[in-house]
Amino acid sequence: MLQDALDGYPRKVLLVHNRYQSTGGEDEVFRREKELLLRQGHQVIEYTRDNEEISKYGARQKASLVVRTTWAWDSYRELLRLLRQERPDVAHIHNTFPLISPAAYYACSAANVPVVQTLHNPRLLCPAATLFRNGSICEECVGRHFALPAVRHGCYQGSHSRSAVVASMISSHNWLGTWKRKVSTYIASTEFYRSKFAATGIPYEKIVVKPHFVDVDPGCTKSVGDYAVFVGRLAPEKGVPTLLAAWRKLGGVPLCIRGEGPLGEVVSLFVKESGGNATLVPRVDRLGLFDLIKAARFLVWPSEGYYETFGLVAIEAFACGVPVIASRCGVMEEIVNEGRTGLHFTPGSAGDLIEKVKWAWAHPGEMRDIGRNARAEYEAKFTADCNYNMLLSVYQQAIQQARKPLQSDYQEVLRVAD
Repeated sequence: MLQDALDGYPRKVLLVHNRYQSTGGEDEVFRREKELLLRQGHQVIEYTRDNEEISKYGARQKASLVVRTTWAWDSYRELLRLLRQERPDVAHIHNTFPLISPAAYYACSAANVPVVQTLHNPRLLCPAATLFRNGSICEECVGRHFALPAVRHGCYQGSHSRSAVVASMISSHNWLGTWKRKVSTYIASTEFYRSKFAATGIPYEKIVVKPHFVDVDPGCTKSVGDYAVFVGRLAPEKGVPTLLAAWRKLGGVPLCIRGEGPLGEVVSLFVKESGGNATLVPRVDRLGLFDLIKAARFLVWPSEGYYETFGLVAIEAFACGVPVIASRCGVMEEIVNEGRTGLHFTPGSAGDLIEKVKWAWAHPGEMRDIGRNARAEYEAKFTADCNYNMLLSVYQQAIQQARKPLQSDYQEVLRVAD
């Protein structure tokens, strides 16, 4: 067992995650990585909390959120007890906001367990975790010791007071050096975000790029496809207004929309007025979603600004052999290779999106070739096997970094024994 520890092989992994009220990409990545580790024979321990708890809080408990967002005393105690009982080789933290809090890092430190933190969103750069405000990119808080612009604009949930709570959490732990000293290794899903986080003070060498993955191979489509498809949250930052503006002027290109969100009523009205050119697809299971994508000629990914830290739906389209038409911005530009795995259009430009859609619809042979390239990209980068090797490497890096003194002592014992 000592040699395993020195080799950095993590037999036992603690996964930590604060679930959201509405299931999203972070929850899905947590699930996929947990199941991947179990399939590979690792022992997995979980510490999770769910934001549904907040809906049951009384007035006094809700008031305590002001403090617990920065330091959740109960999560610290529970985690420390679990860490000392289970003695995991590494703790992989996904989300701590707001019920677990950065106190989780201190519990791991007290138990001498190295920490890997996945940077699922830009919350350390922006209290709203979007880098998006009033329909455009916003970086007013990036690099500031205290995110005063976010408080002034009420960026988090439209509230000045709640924005102040989140800004205080970020600022407090900046001041304490939590982000630099209590995390062994960070995971960013793209090089774009690795550079963003490094520019704010997290050591570049502590951030490893590991993309997300498709855990079930859906198989490659055999057809060209009869419609365009959008899959995602129906929200402004997802580029939904641009999508609708483009399709109001497009004729002859059917559009299937699968999603829910704050613009749900707007989308429903658009579908009713489309004369059958657009369809709002009800919620489907995983296999149903793959079938929906595989029957499309291409997927449209119109997100605006730097909101996206990755795009699970894009690599799911790749796995299906379906090209992606994406905004030429941030991670979209990094994941979708122009002319090879998809096409780019100017973010927020309905006119440019129309031109790319028209070309794609008029060139089915070329789009089929691009779809084959997309499938090859999936096979090279986004399978479960590829991701497991990368994840294991991250864990080994964190463990070896944390156990250098132990390794030195052990080697000295061996030298003396010889």
